[in-house]
Amino acid sequence: MTERMVKCIKLGQELPGLDAPPTPSELGRKVYENVSKQAWDEFVEYFKMVINEYRLDLTSPMADQIFEQKMNEYFFSDNPQMPEGYIPPEDT
Repeated sequence: MTERMVKCIKLGQELPGLDAPPTPSELGRKVYENVSKQAWDEFVEYFKMVINEYRLDLTSPMADQIFEQKMNEYFFSDNPQMPEGYIPPEDT
């Protein structure tokens, strides 16, 4: 069985796509059609940082809203916003 390939909007290459939309929304469908597995994995790592910075309760509806907002920013805007007060870790 061959993998579904997409022209990844984030990485600008033809790469294997996601197996299913990440959410049942229109945005989830847009991500499914335009984002590679590799870019999705990178987003998941980015969102882990967002969870920690905002101290999100993943069971709250607000977390779902922030997830959708950050997913849209990360893949479909020129400059995803980092949480206010975010300080990147220093290279050691």
